Amino acid sequence: MSEERRYELPDLAAMTRFGAALAALIRPGDVIALEGGLGAGKTTLARAMIAALGYQGEVPSPTFTIVETYDAPPLRVPVVHADFYRLNDPSEVDEIGLDDYREGAALIAEWPDHAGGFSHETACLSITLENASETEDAGRIAIARAGADWLGRMP
Repeated sequence: MSEERRYELPDLAAMTRFGAALAALIRPGDVIALEGGLGAGKTTLARAMIAALGYQGEVPSPTFTIVETYDAPPLRVPVVHADFYRLNDPSEVDEIGLDDYREGAALIAEWPDHAGGFSHETACLSITLENASETEDAGRIAIARAGADWLGRMP
């Protein structure tokens, strides 16, 4: 069973509010799988969630490091922010020790398909970000699909 919702995100402020709403609901063990093309806003949304969870520093894109971790405290929930864009094969997830990072933490995963995907996990909320129109600065649409653990919990 799954649930799907669409969210209009016309500007950066709306993206920040959406990230904060998601952060208020995140629990250890959750996966927020962020999908969408280059420049769709995946890292922007991840940064908004991490900031809303209590992180006050700069949140770098993990494109080159693949994994960045954020501890609790100061965050309400520990977070693993991963960008799997550079993985050539899902088996590389085992090589980087993702399961060890995830222990007791929430995972925010960019390019989840490069890691084999997470939609099979009941605690996964998959969010696809799309441009609202052909104009890149016209805002975004977020399409969220909830795993069983997210049913009734989506903002």
